Amino acid sequence: MIDPMTYVEIYRIILPSEERSPNLPIETKRVPYEMRLRGKLLKAASVGDWVEIETATRRIERGILVSVHPFFSHHFGHYVPIMTSIRDVIIKETEDLL
Repeated sequence: MIDPMTYVEIYRIILPSEERSPNLPIETKRVPYEMRLRGKLLKAASVGDWVEIETATRRIERGILVSVHPFFSHHFGHYVPIMTSIRDVIIKETEDLL
């Protein structure tokens, strides 16, 4: 059970694919319009439950609880050693311009 006031992420389908505008590209129209939102859980719940959260702007939103203590997992790739050497060359070449 997840305690109230825990930072969580919820998910909800805003529009099913069959209700989306006919003017959309087919690749877009075939998937539902979805929402993922983060905030504080208002009542104790478990992952997969329909819950209410309070967002940072104090709105109350409802959705399926999908994640506890969500974080961003994207990045810009692994460290590339040659980039440090290139940076050093650029800095050296442009020192006089500063």
